[in-house]
Amino acid sequence: MEALLPYLKAGQLVSLESTTYPGTTVEELKPRIESRGFVVGEDIFLVYSPEREDPGNAHFNIATTPKICGGDTQKCTEAGYALYSEAVNQVVKVSSSKVAELTKLLENIHRSVNIGLVNEMKILAHKMDIDIHEVIDAAATKPFGFVPYYPGPGIGGHCIPIDPFYLTWKAREYGLHTRFIELAGEINSSMPKWVVNQISRALNTKEKSLKGSRILLLGIAYKRNVDDVRESPSIEIMELLQELGAQVAYSDPHVPHFPAMRAHHFDLHSLPVNESMLKDYDLVVLATAHKAFDYELIARCAPLIVDTRGGFKAFKQANIVSA
Repeated sequence: MEALLPYLKAGQLVSLESTTYPGTTVEELKPRIESRGFVVGEDIFLVYSPEREDPGNAHFNIATTPKICGGDTQKCTEAGYALYSEAVNQVVKVSSSKVAELTKLLENIHRSVNIGLVNEMKILAHKMDIDIHEVIDAAATKPFGFVPYYPGPGIGGHCIPIDPFYLTWKAREYGLHTRFIELAGEINSSMPKWVVNQISRALNTKEKSLKGSRILLLGIAYKRNVDDVRESPSIEIMELLQELGAQVAYSDPHVPHFPAMRAHHFDLHSLPVNESMLKDYDLVVLATAHKAFDYELIARCAPLIVDTRGGFKAFKQANIVSA
């Protein structure tokens, strides 16, 4: 906002789309704009209209995804509506920027909490020798009151692992402890360690130690069919395995070379999956269930598979371990 200040002119619309805590627009942007002598709602129009994206989802785009818009004043909201309705089929007006900010956080927290729930259920089902994916598919036949969420090795991406804690931080100003949000975060962030433990257990059944084992991760993007590795649990699994002495490699058709990252460093590139290379590894981990993988080939040729995504649930084989 400070970088934009020299370029502000009367009649302009300023819209914040980044996910943030309730109050950011009015507490951080508005005073900076008014420091230039503008009156928000008269000279400059200020709104919050959060980005809504689902990478890899071919069913929705910018035009077909409803857009939330909340302004500092009614005139601001109308200005935001006028802009966005030119590009988006449905613009949903709300009463303030704070409402719009909390709406975005609720969307992301909803996902985080439900993923945390199903990940905890996965661990319990595993202890009970129950297939959690069969349970979810059965529950999803209920036409009301249930929305299926699917477990994995953790959560990733720029939004779900991080955004809920903006609200946790802000809630402290009001003397509140957001227990649900923090518990979901704890469960989801613990999943990579649980997966590594299952990998170790699977190797033990073959009388192999984790140290020195050759392990191939299938998929390092945070979700299927995308190339985004931000906050990907696959990366943490790779680091944990390497710390324990395993030799780690990966295959991901969407990530040909391990990208430069601030906190993670691997000098690796994606390996082609074929029969001979699969047999060269002690264990294969399905970390991200990309459509491009040949699951039949992998199931047939890999000596041992740890499946964190249910990608091999159709294969009832002794060499496949659910995690």
